[in-house]
Amino acid sequence: MDRKHRGKPFNRLFFKVYINYALVLTLFAILVGLIFMNLYESATMENYRDKMLKQAEVVSRRLSKAIINNEADGYLDYLSIMQELDYDESDIWTISNPNAKKPMDKQMENVNLEDVKLPQDCVTVIEKAFQGRHLAKSGYYEEFGGTSAIQGYPVTVNGEVVGAVLLRTEVKKQEDIINSSMNLIYFSVGIALFISFIIAILFAKGITKPITSMRTTALLLADGQYESKLSLSRRDEIGDLATTIDILADRLKENEEERQSREQMRTDFFANVSHELRTPITVVRAYTEMLVDGIVTEEDKINQYHAKILAECKGMERLVGDLLLLSKMQNPDFEVEKEPVNVVQIFEDLLRSFHPLCQDKQIEMILTKGMPVYTMMGDYDRLKQMFLIILDNAVKFSKVNSSIYINLAKTDKLVISVRDEGIGISKEELPYIFDKFYRSKLKQNEQGSGLGLAIAKQIALKHDGDIMVKSEEGNGTEFIFSFQSLENYVEELDIS
Repeated sequence: MDRKHRGKPFNRLFFKVYINYALVLTLFAILVGLIFMNLYESATMENYRDKMLKQAEVVSRRLSKAIINNEADGYLDYLSIMQELDYDESDIWTISNPNAKKPMDKQMENVNLEDVKLPQDCVTVIEKAFQGRHLAKSGYYEEFGGTSAIQGYPVTVNGEVVGAVLLRTEVKKQEDIINSSMNLIYFSVGIALFISFIIAILFAKGITKPITSMRTTALLLADGQYESKLSLSRRDEIGDLATTIDILADRLKENEEERQSREQMRTDFFANVSHELRTPITVVRAYTEMLVDGIVTEEDKINQYHAKILAECKGMERLVGDLLLLSKMQNPDFEVEKEPVNVVQIFEDLLRSFHPLCQDKQIEMILTKGMPVYTMMGDYDRLKQMFLIILDNAVKFSKVNSSIYINLAKTDKLVISVRDEGIGISKEELPYIFDKFYRSKLKQNEQGSGLGLAIAKQIALKHDGDIMVKSEEGNGTEFIFSFQSLENYVEELDIS
């Protein structure tokens, strides 16, 4: 599919962006060029007509003055000079108005309408001038042998139109000027389009290059190369997309590391389970084979073997139960059912349960509390099981005729500490005590499964709590729990 996509350049994003951008620029340049050329041509001709109008007005005033002062010869000399100085090679004609009461002297008339065949536009312009109005016309006239512009203007004496001034100019020079300007416009548009196309190429590359890099990075991520990064420093949508892909790469990398970690944990879990079950199964099998083979015949030893088999089975049952509980607690989707719980009540129940065991080792459990009730949101049975594990370890590792101190306090949180005067934990072992199947080599821990503290920690986490351990070898151990009190829990609910 990738080769097929690469084999069709018309399907490439670069080509599409470039073509669309170039088409927009071309259409815009053509449209602007046409509008500008039309405006320029109209403005040029309009300026030229204004120039002709002013010239006709000047000639009309001079002619009016000459008529009033009876200066026919002076006017004709003036007209000759005007035509000699006229760089546009205009024809200046003066026509007498036959309909006036006092028409203009024939000496000042340099064209006779009866002797000259004029285009209809000239006749129209002259008639308008006789009516006291000025009018301009332009077009191609065979009588003049080309394109001409015509301007008429009335000659007024004492409020009466006695004649007309007619200017006729070939517009070839103006057309040449317009055509020259048009060529300059065409050239400018062509240069602008060329530069715009280069800009379009750079613009298209600026869009497609990072997208190509994103595609390459996405393929590398799909192949599991999660260390791939774009690191584009752009402050636009493309930069945001590149940053998102980098974030995705980090998340994928984290997920992969977590997956590998879980896979390793799963492998270690099965290895540890197999190791933990192998010994009791071997013991049960050995005792059972001895009983089945009739090697043991004495009633006392038979009962002793039965008791050992039963003890090993109970140990395996307890191990399996702890494993199931730990697996349930480690499940992210598992949530404990919380309700208001009095922590004082939990410890009072536990003290009664541990009383016989404490009497055997002459251990005193001392509960210190500043208030009769300390409440939190939690699962009573789970919390009781957590503290049971801690107290059981405290009794197990305490010396004979010692004390275990349980302290309840409330600051911004509910703080619970359990401190014993036992043998303590070495610095080397302290970081691993919450790991699954971790057991110290002490004699007191021979029957343990290595799951108790791991379960206790998971219960604390499920209650949004924290657990900390302070211990020094030979000087006892202290477990410190911190939980959110019921009052703070209710306040957060009210705020939310």
